[in-house]
Amino acid sequence: MEKQSSVFGLHSTKVLTEQGLRDATIVIDNGIISAIENGRINVAGFLVEELGDLVVMPGIIDSHVHINEPGRTEWEGFETITKAAIAGGITTLVDMPLNSSPVTITAEAFHQKLDAAQDKLYCNCGFWGGVVPGNIDKLEELIKSGVLGIKAFLTHSGIDEFPNVTVSDLKAAMPILAKYNIPLLAHAELDEIHPGIKLFEQNPESYKAYLASRPKEWEDKAVEMLISLCEEFDSPVHIVHLSSANSIEKIRAAKAKGLPLTVETCPQYLYYNAEDIPDANTLFKCAPPIREKANNEKLWKALKDGIIDFIVTDHSPATPELKQIESGNLKEAWGGIASIQFSLPVVWTKAKEHGFTISDIASWMSAAVAGFIRQKNKGKIKKGYDADLVVWDPEQRFTVKKEMIHYRHKISPYIGEHLYGVVKQTYVNGKKVYENGSFISLPQGKIY
Repeated sequence: MEKQSSVFGLHSTKVLTEQGLRDATIVIDNGIISAIENGRINVAGFLVEELGDLVVMPGIIDSHVHINEPGRTEWEGFETITKAAIAGGITTLVDMPLNSSPVTITAEAFHQKLDAAQDKLYCNCGFWGGVVPGNIDKLEELIKSGVLGIKAFLTHSGIDEFPNVTVSDLKAAMPILAKYNIPLLAHAELDEIHPGIKLFEQNPESYKAYLASRPKEWEDKAVEMLISLCEEFDSPVHIVHLSSANSIEKIRAAKAKGLPLTVETCPQYLYYNAEDIPDANTLFKCAPPIREKANNEKLWKALKDGIIDFIVTDHSPATPELKQIESGNLKEAWGGIASIQFSLPVVWTKAKEHGFTISDIASWMSAAVAGFIRQKNKGKIKKGYDADLVVWDPEQRFTVKKEMIHYRHKISPYIGEHLYGVVKQTYVNGKKVYENGSFISLPQGKIY
């Protein structure tokens, strides 16, 4: 294992600071950025690693990940997901309260999750709790235990242990969340009878039928209801994985009012378009679904305008059997995209096409997410901040191959895609944990 001094430097001609890309040396002291000096510094006895023209950027932060430990580790687990994360330049994750078993809806279940994570974290990790019918009286204890916010589903979550809430459930929960000023995160779909459901039942291998079965109106009505709750209780509300561009103007208006509303979208909604998705390929199934090109172009515009705050994966893994890969039955298949290791190159590849910059990527995938999870010393290369860093080559192209994958099941819709952006090194809390395909100095992750 490579020995690394507690005080050392990293030099590159492309260090991403608040002033943009610059020729600089980052000085790291006991895991903290202690200085950023112009150019390469040469001090006797001080080790500076030369990174040439590689981009040095704040580590990616992903606040929407399903780790599934304890209880469903045949789907995923702390070791496999955090290993995949650092290979993708991700230095901090936040775990959703499902699909682990038990789900994180009580303080007791949360402590079981903390115990399960011990000595398995290759990157930093925080946790969301959950609200379901019947656990309102458990929320305060759960919040005091250290969860960063509370997740709710407005439609069936996919597992019976985490049932969806009603508006009355949320109205009972919101005063508690407001008391602690923590966000409600909501899966925004309000399902109702729709002709697309019958069409999908008759055509379970058709992607077009699947898309019709989860119309934009479901999302739009849910978003409208969540904005109303946000305003009524003046308490933070976060819309996860926005896919319907029809909701953008309502969100814009809510933000213009100054409501504490935040919104994320995911790589799959920015990279893929429904018109290009083949039938009977369950790897593309997620909820809400990947929508049409015209819709998805509006999501890019909303990112540019600051209406969508950031991009996270919603890495939702499952076994190949649950994904119904062999049968191609979209109706029976588990809904979720496995992608965490490739989020940086996936987003960068399409962002480049749309004229965005590396600074935009760092804002959407590091700084804005750090602000959302209230980690004041993460998400930027700045004096006093944690030395969570990714070193990458944005111009190097590669093809996603099955054998590259480090999360538990080597399945993904991105296999075979040609992407820009190769991660060369990852630093977690000032320690190099990944370099050119090799894992070193593990585990360095902390719980937040």
